[in-house]
Amino acid sequence: QVQLVESGGGLVQAGGSLRLSCAASGGSITYRVGWFRQAPGKGREFVGHIMWSTESTYYTDSVKDRFTISGDKAKNTVYLQMNNLKPEDTALYYCATGVAWSVWGQGTQVTVSS
Repeated sequence: QVQLVESGGGLVQAGGSLRLSCAASGGSITYRVGWFRQAPGKGREFVGHIMWSTESTYYTDSVKDRFTISGDKAKNTVYLQMNNLKPEDTALYYCATGVAWSVWGQGTQVTVSS
């Protein structure tokens, strides 16, 4: 079974950038990989996803034009490039894959200071 590990989170000032990585092991990504986030006291929010075969992407409106999801098939890794970060982007970011998002990573914290 595929396992996912996120990395790249940290503390950044508003307007800054971060790139998160989601590395898959124990198997290959074959379907889609999504990014989600959960802010303190809030539910988990879908951020966007990439279809592995076509590399097509989809984003929720709040991050469109600021976030970019890409994949490196040779490294079995998906990236989330986040630009022009805002304090409201502060959250624990997760990647997930599989039918009905059955496989999740442990998350990486992103904190954006104002």
